[in-house]
Amino acid sequence: MSNKIGLDLELHKLTLLAPAGYFLGLHIRFAAPLMSFQTYDHRWTDYYTEQGFALRDPTIAWGFSSDGACRWTAFGIPDTFNILGLAKEYGLNFGVTVSCGPISSRTIASFARSDREFTDSEMEDLSRVVRRLHDLTEPPESLTKAQVEALRCIADGDRHAAAAAKLNISESALKARLIAARQKLLARTTAEAIQRAKDYRLL
Repeated sequence: MSNKIGLDLELHKLTLLAPAGYFLGLHIRFAAPLMSFQTYDHRWTDYYTEQGFALRDPTIAWGFSSDGACRWTAFGIPDTFNILGLAKEYGLNFGVTVSCGPISSRTIASFARSDREFTDSEMEDLSRVVRRLHDLTEPPESLTKAQVEALRCIADGDRHAAAAAKLNISESALKARLIAARQKLLARTTAEAIQRAKDYRLL
């Protein structure tokens, strides 16, 4: 099973476990995740972004200071801006945050329900899935020279035919290199692969 299929399956499990949505930031480095996914009500996400809550969010503060899983009601961290209180207006009444990985590449995920607290068993399930996703999306240490050359040509604006000619290979060989690079980088498109390779400092 490819990493891409594995990623989609694990994300689907999170959707089932968190009926009011979730946010997942994988391998947070230099204050930004290398990959992120979220399924909260878009109205809450828009409001959260407009207010710049990420810098004040107790779920993120807890995630950077702790490892494991914790219900939002048990944080013991001041919610000075009442972010968790405001979230309840959008159905995020009960939540859990899961954190794992080294501080230099931390994964932090939060999950919500509108009806009740998450059970201990559900928290364990969420933790397992988050750890699998953290491992699954570990950035590759390198790409092959051929993959880097192919991505660089496209990044420089070459179309497939021109890039293939520049590299003195067939167009099908170029496409094969791009596909291999996308798979290694867990990218859906070549443009996404190029950006991810730059983020990982591989390009």
